[in-house]
Amino acid sequence: MLFTHDTECSLTAVAALVNTASRDGEGLSDVAALDAHFLAHAYSGRHEHTDDELRAVRDLRPRLRRVWYADTEGIVTIVNELLREYDALPQLITHDDEPYHFHAVPRDAPLATRMAVEAAMALADLVRAGELRRLRICDHPDCENVLVDLSKNRSRRFCDAGCGNRAAVTAYRARRSASRG
Repeated sequence: MLFTHDTECSLTAVAALVNTASRDGEGLSDVAALDAHFLAHAYSGRHEHTDDELRAVRDLRPRLRRVWYADTEGIVTIVNELLREYDALPQLITHDDEPYHFHAVPRDAPLATRMAVEAAMALADLVRAGELRRLRICDHPDCENVLVDLSKNRSRRFCDAGCGNRAAVTAYRARRSASRG
């Protein structure tokens, strides 16, 4: 583990959230899709299961996507804006058999607020550790998904949408075609 458990979970969740808005379609098409994202990334606390909540979460995505394209100062600006906007006050919390970790807004805060602040806190850890190069865009030429490289040797190149497999198949076919010709 490179970072604390809650930081890694938050980084993974924010990349997955950003990737729900892609040129391939809307990944948060309805409240049920938001429910699935909520469960898949083990969010805790208030979840209203409403269209208003869904809209608020969708509205957060472009702000978070900008992080992957910003330099350090830009990321710091985004992080600080989110923390100020939501009056983040970090506190150590334990719940659901999880070890102590930070929550910076109450568990009954709106879901989009908690997502924004958890993302900001995790990104702050990356900034403090000098590890912003772990934020990447998928290397597949037809993909714009974002990823967080949590590998020890910083070697991850592809997102979770199967782009690594597609690249491997393309390379295999090219080698096979070259060997026949």
